[in-house]
Amino acid sequence: MDVALVTGAGGLLGTWLVPALLTRGTAVVVLQRDGSTGVLPEGVTTVAGDVTDPAALDAALAGRGVDTVFHLAAQSITGQAIADPAGTYETNVRGTWLVLDACRAHGVARALVASSDRVYGVAPGRGPLTEEAPLDARLPYDVSKAAADLIARAAGATPGLAVAALRTTNLYGGGDRNRSRLVPELAAAIIEDRPPVIHTDGSPARRHLHAGDAATAYLAVADVLATAPETASGQAFNVAGDVLYTVREVAETALAGAGAALTPDFRGAPVPPAAVDVLDIDSAKLRELTGWAPTVPLDEGLRRTVAWYRRHAESPARP
Repeated sequence: MDVALVTGAGGLLGTWLVPALLTRGTAVVVLQRDGSTGVLPEGVTTVAGDVTDPAALDAALAGRGVDTVFHLAAQSITGQAIADPAGTYETNVRGTWLVLDACRAHGVARALVASSDRVYGVAPGRGPLTEEAPLDARLPYDVSKAAADLIARAAGATPGLAVAALRTTNLYGGGDRNRSRLVPELAAAIIEDRPPVIHTDGSPARRHLHAGDAATAYLAVADVLATAPETASGQAFNVAGDVLYTVREVAETALAGAGAALTPDFRGAPVPPAAVDVLDIDSAKLRELTGWAPTVPLDEGLRRTVAWYRRHAESPARP
């Protein structure tokens, strides 16, 4: 049986990736940090610890036969990164090289590292960007992900461990309770029957992607690393949806799908200081190599997401 270690399994992407691995018959080990709010499915093996603790990484890998590591753990809140850049670098940069060093020490065959479209920087209006575009990160979160991305690619370019970095666009889906993100706020507003508060003018745009589709992209790259590592190791892959949507379009689609007669409360300038106006990435490289493509259109994905929050007693507006 294949065995995978997942860091950051309690986050949005991990919430979808772990069940997908279990469905494939993969045994899953999770490194779970104290205070994690994620709810893990039955059947996983949980090891307490943090990616910045080499002893915890050893405990998660030693003697377990792990062949694939999905490194998703990160400090992912841009505002928090501005407030605490050192802590962000500790988790996102040092945590990445410690995970990859532990993979080498324990004979792991392959690792996939969660990167971000933010590695391309904050310059508005560029795109669609391919993986050949320069990394132009300026803000602390963006810089931390660019550094982790380069560390992953360097690890994959040297013998002994196949590694790829996946640069995802904005993800959404059931399981995300981060109030600072767009879709949880929309779901909370729909459930509470109030205007959703959006801290832009609605113009920022991304190729929003359902987290379930992101999970299948990770599995597709993992399969290539297992069968033809020379075609993917040391490389980065953009992961994005088919269509570029503005924040306004996402909000209107969510409200219409829920039958909610609410008007979004758009506030402030086009983008706050840590945000990007238009960040459009092209995932053709991933699609051509693996055959992956998104399967969840935005309207259907938003309906499913709002329904997920309705099924859970705790409002998504609460941390």
